[in-house]
Amino acid sequence: MLTFNSCGDKEPQVIITVENYGDIVIKLYNDTPIHQENFLKLVEEGFYDGLLFHRVIKDFMIQGGDPNSRDAAAGAPLGSGSNGGTLEAEILPNRFHKKGALAAARRGGPSNPEKRSSDCQFYIVQGKPATQAELDNIAKRSGKEMSPEAIEAYKTIGGTPFLDNEYTVFGEVVSGLEIVDKIATVAKNRSDRPDVDVKMSMKIKK
Repeated sequence: MLTFNSCGDKEPQVIITVENYGDIVIKLYNDTPIHQENFLKLVEEGFYDGLLFHRVIKDFMIQGGDPNSRDAAAGAPLGSGSNGGTLEAEILPNRFHKKGALAAARRGGPSNPEKRSSDCQFYIVQGKPATQAELDNIAKRSGKEMSPEAIEAYKTIGGTPFLDNEYTVFGEVVSGLEIVDKIATVAKNRSDRPDVDVKMSMKIKK
């Protein structure tokens, strides 16, 4: 089994093969070891094979990893499944929600004050470019300054800056952003589930 320590200094990569779309390659950050090791373990076990991107929102993100999505009936509500627990948050100031960011979904609200992550559900940011004024307003509301790197990314490639400091970002897309864009725009129902299932499988890139 791959673990954080066995990866050394090299950031491991995972290939997400999306049926009828192609491959999205992601790298997993070494400075979020809890999430990295958990994700690699699930990939190695085949946990994600046959699951769906069950929630997609244009200019926002695509979400998957709910075990209840495997062979789910058409139109069935999804998004509440887990692998039996949660993960300690690893929210870092240098990891932000630029386009292509990989982050852990989580339960929101006062029932989760520690911002613990889902142990299996994740999302990939699509987002959209922001203006300096928009970024200034977000920073003012959050009370936290954005780094020059984050500001530049949000103004050029875009992202979802309003999610920063709220969810654990533990990786990013290194190739296949165009596939994320395509998935984010598919026809869907009122629950943001695609009308035609968007099925995934994963393997660790050797």
